[in-house]
Amino acid sequence: MMLEALSETRRPVHLGRLLGHAMRRFDERVLHLMAHNVDVPLALSNLAARGQVSAAHIHITRHLAIDGARLTDLARSAGMSKQAMGDLVDQCEAWGLVLREKDSRDARARLVRFTDSGLAWLQAFKEAVAQAEAEFRAEVGDEIAAVVALGLEAYAGGSA
Repeated sequence: MMLEALSETRRPVHLGRLLGHAMRRFDERVLHLMAHNVDVPLALSNLAARGQVSAAHIHITRHLAIDGARLTDLARSAGMSKQAMGDLVDQCEAWGLVLREKDSRDARARLVRFTDSGLAWLQAFKEAVAQAEAEFRAEVGDEIAAVVALGLEAYAGGSA
C-alpha cells in the first residue's frame, strides 16, 4: 500500500518539478537555437546539434563576465563546485570557447576569458534566450509571462 502511494502516477505535481521541467525545456530550446545560428562557428554548432553541449555548458555562458573571471569566482556565481566548473572550462577551452590566461593583478591566478569564437557563442546565446522568451510569451500570453517573471524574481530573491 505504501509503495502504491509513492508511485510516479500518484505523486502530486509540485512547483519544484514544474520549475525543473520548464527550465529543461527552456535550456533545450536555447541550445537548439544556438546550434542553428549561422554566426556560431561550425564546429560549435555541430557539437550543439549532436547534443554534445549541455545546459551545464551554458553555465559558463551565463556567468562568465566579458572581461573574464577566476575559476573560483565563476564556480561561485554558477553555484557549482570549483572542480565541476574546472571540468566545464576544460571542455570549453578544448572547443575554443574560452582560454585561460595570467591575471595581471595576481601572477599566481589565472583568468578564464572568452575567445572570439566564445564571444560569437555568447551573442548567439543572447539571441536564443530572447527568442525562447518571446516564444514563451506567445505560448502563455504577455500577462502570464509577466506574472511568472515577477514571481520567479521574488522567489529567487532577485538573484537571477
